[in-house]
Amino acid sequence: MARQNDTAEIADMISRCALADRAAFRTLYQRTSAKLFGVVLRILRNRAEAEEAIQEVYIKIWQRADRYVPGQYSPISWLVAIARNHALDMVRARRPAGDDLDAAMEIPDAAPDPERMTESSEDGARIEACLGQLEADRADAVRGAYLDGYSYEELAERFAVPINTMRTWLRRSLIRLRECLTA
Repeated sequence: MARQNDTAEIADMISRCALADRAAFRTLYQRTSAKLFGVVLRILRNRAEAEEAIQEVYIKIWQRADRYVPGQYSPISWLVAIARNHALDMVRARRPAGDDLDAAMEIPDAAPDPERMTESSEDGARIEACLGQLEADRADAVRGAYLDGYSYEELAERFAVPINTMRTWLRRSLIRLRECLTA
């Protein structure tokens, strides 16, 4: 229920930003900047660039708040789309123009060689085998956190457990995985 409440509050803050309400904008920033920073950082893979980008993202949010239509999209999805698109634009902008095809032919193939692929598939099989030794909900939580990028809060809500319990699950599961992989 709290999640639906949060969604309504964030939608309201965006609407108030469209009316140039600086207090609402400040609150919106405080409530959503960590999530949007994570999205931007994941795309840019550079903390300094991500810090600069997140400021530009919030400028866009302030300028485009009047374009948000409540009910058409979830407010978080709308905010994430702005952040994601801005970060992707930055990635595209830093790519050099591909005019020289001869230079492109000299770039080594980044694809793994057959030996590397075999090692990788063996590692993946070992990890899956070790995950199989965990309780099903613990293994799903580990996959959710480390493969799908869910936060502790999202996982705690998904598995209907307190957030500290989720942290404990993940910490203990990682210890068991490490022990299994080093055995």
